[in-house]
Amino acid sequence: MNDARQRKNHRLLLCLAVCGLALGPSGTAWGATITPFDAPGAGTGAQQGTIASSINDVGAITGNYADASNVNHGFLRAPDGTFTTFDAPGAGTGPVQGTVPFGINLAGTITGEYIDGSAVRHGFLRAPDGTITTFDAPGAGNSAKQGTFPNGINVAGATVGVYVDGSDVSNGFLRAPDGTITTIDAPGAGTGANQGTGAGSINSAGVAAGGYIDANNVYHGFLRAPDGTITTFDAPGAGTGVTQGTGGGSINSVGEVTGSYIDANTVFHGYLRSPNGKFTSFDAPGAGTGINLGTFSSGINVKGAITGFYTDANFVYHGFLRAHNGKITTFDAPGAGTNSPQGTVSYSINSAGVIAGFYQDGNGVSHGLLRTP
Repeated sequence: MNDARQRKNHRLLLCLAVCGLALGPSGTAWGATITPFDAPGAGTGAQQGTIASSINDVGAITGNYADASNVNHGFLRAPDGTFTTFDAPGAGTGPVQGTVPFGINLAGTITGEYIDGSAVRHGFLRAPDGTITTFDAPGAGNSAKQGTFPNGINVAGATVGVYVDGSDVSNGFLRAPDGTITTIDAPGAGTGANQGTGAGSINSAGVAAGGYIDANNVYHGFLRAPDGTITTFDAPGAGTGVTQGTGGGSINSVGEVTGSYIDANTVFHGYLRSPNGKFTSFDAPGAGTGINLGTFSSGINVKGAITGFYTDANFVYHGFLRAHNGKITTFDAPGAGTNSPQGTVSYSINSAGVIAGFYQDGNGVSHGLLRTP
């Protein structure tokens, strides 16, 4: 698994800090079309290739690709399939350095991180005209694997993410469209190394969703209102041991949140939290039930459709789509590998139900995917 994929999957749990089963009938991907794609310049060796991270409501996709030298670069794939590649100023040119986008809004503004030559992370915004603005959260550390990690952007251009300080403690942040940065620390967040708060997504109303790790290394979710009020939550069935609990989630414009929780057996399950605080848990058919296996929920659209991926008993990845009525459809990209840790990963879904993600083939090369209903 390449470094960019590890970071993305970790963010699904806690945004980089960071019950009864309610399943509808399941099915396979009848009628859907999966289109693979590769960014120009993407490498063709193991742990190289293309990873699609986010899709907006007009069908524009952003993500990153690793070239033949294992350097990361950003890309924008237009709805007509045209590619634009880009690098943030200051991005390193060594292996696992470079530019890694994570989010795109309706206007086409992209946010993400770049890794410099010293392995320090910094944030960036790329405007629709291609102008790139870089930024660092106040208090962000300047050692390897510290720095600023943007995760999500809303229609107004507000960005949320995580910064890791000089003591390796994580803090959430909100960057307003005017560039003002506000720190977010959830009540109860731990203050030790590898603990703290991470913000992962923000909706059109300015409500941010994320997670935190407490002093006992247990995960919890939170919501931050535009006035700064923070509400914490735990999914029913979430474990209370080390590296168990409730991960930070993705929030849609009506306030529904999806994410994953880890039970007392360290198995992952998806959840949907309604605006009134009601939880529904779910598991994709075929999800493994062993340690570190299960269902990973990654994105939700305005209609309440959820996408994500699951790992089976052999640690192979598969995509899923959960309709708002609870029906779960699983899918695999043609050409996806069938050995661990290969397979299909779904990250983002737009209002039309179009999904963006990637698959890793039998040679360990990643390819972007677009799944249309």
